[in-house]
Amino acid sequence: MSPTRRTIVEICVSDVPTALVAEAAGADRLELCADLGQGGTTPSLGAVEVALRTLRRAGVRVMVRPRGGNFRVSEIEKQVMLADIEAIRGLPNPHGLTVGVVVGAVTTDGGLDLAVLRHLIEAAGPLPVTVHKAFDEIGDQLEAIEEIIDLGAEAVLTSGAAPTALAGAARIAALRQQAGDRLRVIAAGDIRSHNVQRVLAETGAQEVHLRAPIRRGGREATDGHEVRRVVAAVRGG
Repeated sequence: MSPTRRTIVEICVSDVPTALVAEAAGADRLELCADLGQGGTTPSLGAVEVALRTLRRAGVRVMVRPRGGNFRVSEIEKQVMLADIEAIRGLPNPHGLTVGVVVGAVTTDGGLDLAVLRHLIEAAGPLPVTVHKAFDEIGDQLEAIEEIIDLGAEAVLTSGAAPTALAGAARIAALRQQAGDRLRVIAAGDIRSHNVQRVLAETGAQEVHLRAPIRRGGREATDGHEVRRVVAAVRGG
């Protein structure tokens, strides 16, 4: 992976209005979820369709997770996820945005659920797949990186199995070194404009993922000013 490649800023958003705010503030990519209080679940197909219709530039990654709680996936839940992926693939994309899905599954003994992930990644077909922070529940992350690469995922989201990206910076750096050009390692976990440059320096990450929450009108929205500050910081502005 070229060290001169532009750093990508991915903002986690909960609906179309917050997606539009993040795009206008300069975000490169958006992760569209519902129920962020549960760590993100699958948004409605209507929300995804309208996002693809109204966004003009930013890439979109759609969370596919049928419920909050743990990351174990039952057979029925897998079928729901497969149906959601098929539906997302069929949505119109009038502006040619880069659209992908975000998935994850772990076993009861703390490993990646390779059988479930294989089905999900195969179902996604040409859509790029990110493995979400369920990855941070895996004991041997260096081995898991190889498994994710073998499955054909494009990226993994991680705080290095630590509460924050800074706390897990050494692990994230090790994961990036092992993955090389074979898998994109996206740093996540309490990243803000005041610390994003340090996160990049300590992890070597070329992509960061964060929320930029603000309370507005009694509900959580996306702070466009904070997104701009993050973008300026990673661009050296």
